[in-house]
Amino acid sequence: MGADLSQRLVPDGLWELAAPLLPPFVPRPQGGGTAPCDERAVFTAVVYVLTSGCAWRYLPEAFGVSPATAHRRFTLWATAGL
Repeated sequence: MGADLSQRLVPDGLWELAAPLLPPFVPRPQGGGTAPCDERAVFTAVVYVLTSGCAWRYLPEAFGVSPATAHRRFTLWATAGL
């Protein structure tokens, strides 16, 4: 993803406010499942979907996050009250 788009969607100031509020990634005790990924990239992808009206399944690959991961993290964050 281009740095310009990333900075426009999630400027450093917004990321500094949001990052401490995000629940940490917790791997499953038995192993397997999803691997940890760049939280800022996931947050940027979520912001893109929410501000553009894009369907989760059409999230551009340029974000480096799968649509399923972005949606799953959005659901977790929303459940946590973020």
